[in-house]
Amino acid sequence: MFFILSKLLQYFLMPIIWIAVLLLLAIFLRSVKWRRYTLISATVLLLVFSNPFLANVTMRAWELEAVPLEQVEKYDVAIILTGVTQAIGFAEDRVHTNKGADRFLHPLKLYRKGKVDKFLITGGIGTVALDRRPEAEMLQEILLLAGVPQEDIIIETRSDNTYQNAIFTGDVLQKHPELERRLLVTSAFHMRRAKACFDKAGIATDIFPTDFYSTELRYTPDELLISNPDAFRLWHRLIHEVTGFVIYKLVGYA
Repeated sequence: MFFILSKLLQYFLMPIIWIAVLLLLAIFLRSVKWRRYTLISATVLLLVFSNPFLANVTMRAWELEAVPLEQVEKYDVAIILTGVTQAIGFAEDRVHTNKGADRFLHPLKLYRKGKVDKFLITGGIGTVALDRRPEAEMLQEILLLAGVPQEDIIIETRSDNTYQNAIFTGDVLQKHPELERRLLVTSAFHMRRAKACFDKAGIATDIFPTDFYSTELRYTPDELLISNPDAFRLWHRLIHEVTGFVIYKLVGYA
């Protein structure tokens, strides 16, 4: 139930929905004063959430910093959180990745550089509406195609959210006591919640953030003044993640 509710909640956290509701109220409210208030509020929210500079600054403040490759020490295993594939309803004979593919591409580079000995990929189906292969199996397929031996890949396919990633990964690690030094890999915006869940589960890890959404700050007119629809997507991802982090803290998941 928690998984389903969390998926539904993300739609109500979209700033564009808030603006649409305010615009509808501005049309249908009888009070002229309240119609003016809602119209002004919608305009302010539109300007704020469509501003790429504000979205980038806020995301930079939330994302954890990148760890330079040369500073990464030797680890027994890289724990990779999924959430990087997409189901498109056709061409199901292959794996479709999105921007989050850095979650497995960057640790693959660490593996090739001899800084990681094995991969532990954690992630189940991860969707309510579709029946598909667990994501961990999909990423395993890609790593095998990249030449990683089967014996260097461990998968966990039951988890549907970050809390379960930590709990079920803990079950796997109990069967592999040799994996003592662990590197936790996920998107930079998601690392705070992931690290908190793994700490709560008693799994000691170092972090390796990937898949960055923020960029270098640019004080140019197109960044400071011109609205951009991509800013809405950035805000939605950020608000969803911060809300998830707070809820996980409240219910004791992190």
